[in-house]
Amino acid sequence: MNWKHILIAAVLFSLTGTLHSQQMPLTAEEILKEAYEAASKENKKVFIIFHASWCGWCRKMDASMNDESCKKFFDGNFVVRHLVVQESKNKKHLENPGAEEFNNKYGGKDEGLPYWLIFDKNGNLLADSKIRPEGVGLDSPGDNSGCPATVQEVEFFISVLKKTTGISAEQEVTITKRFRQNEQ
Repeated sequence: MNWKHILIAAVLFSLTGTLHSQQMPLTAEEILKEAYEAASKENKKVFIIFHASWCGWCRKMDASMNDESCKKFFDGNFVVRHLVVQESKNKKHLENPGAEEFNNKYGGKDEGLPYWLIFDKNGNLLADSKIRPEGVGLDSPGDNSGCPATVQEVEFFISVLKKTTGISAEQEVTITKRFRQNEQ
């Protein structure tokens, strides 16, 4: 093998790696379809988190839900999926096509990140991350609780978990304690 063949092989290998690493992320529709199918099989709800790589509060949300004290509860009750939105210009390639539109459809436009939604296994919206006055519907305006941290945000989050799962008193205390750590 001469140097030209080696050079051509190296260029082809490099291009293959570059093309592979720049594959388009899954669409929001593909992610949701898979999540609803898994939720249906496992008799769970679907917990969608809109996030971006630059979002520190998004990382806190993930860390809280995946903390050893909380992970079993969230894994046992939800199929958790992330939809990437609002990336910086140099990371737009990370966004899931259709995710921004889905976020906007469910009231997340201009709400900040993370913004989350809970659906039943059939795709019916059960809750979102907006804190609203008692007794108003999901179509009413509210303030995004994002990653719950303050007393009010965590109380709201627990109320959503009570409405959408069979959370026990012990789990409620554990989740409250862990999410309150986010305020520090």
